[in-house]
Amino acid sequence: MENVCKECRRAGDKLFLKGDRCLSPKCAITRRVSAQSGKKQSRFSKKSEYGLQLAEKQKAKAEYGLREKQFRNTFVKSAKSKKISSLLQGLELRLDNVVYRSGWAHSRQQARQLVTHGHVKVNDHLVDIPSYEVKIKDVVEPLNKDLIAKTSLAKATNPNWIKVAKDKAEIVALPEREEIDSSIDEQLIVEYYSR
Repeated sequence: MENVCKECRRAGDKLFLKGDRCLSPKCAITRRVSAQSGKKQSRFSKKSEYGLQLAEKQKAKAEYGLREKQFRNTFVKSAKSKKISSLLQGLELRLDNVVYRSGWAHSRQQARQLVTHGHVKVNDHLVDIPSYEVKIKDVVEPLNKDLIAKTSLAKATNPNWIKVAKDKAEIVALPEREEIDSSIDEQLIVEYYSR
């Protein structure tokens, strides 16, 4: 990914693609809003219904760092459960996202790299597939404790559905919509794929 700040500017919202930098004054969105005297302005006057749906899907793909095929497969799997919030739930339960939410990586991209390089165990078994879906009572832990990063994002918020104790993370519940701190409107994504 050449310039991930461009993705945040395109979405018009912080996607936390650069980890700790997104919390600092150097963030592209923070600088842009302060330069415009607190006004959020769009380059285009008005988007069509399709444009809004497409923009929301692209924003979700960028935030979770997925390509179209992976994102669509997650949507199809969640559509079978008949719940709208299950799309975000499926994205949150990916192993790379759990590593990120546990505070062991600065960004989801770094978390994905930790997983693919074989630095993460699930229930004492080495798992190197970032899309691996964790379940309730699964215990996720890093293979090498020195490689994990202590981020300020972890200090800020640890989700209630993950219990992080020292160098282990246990999934205690399924994430509810209120617990997922994302500005993604999943209804627009459902409408986009339902065309």
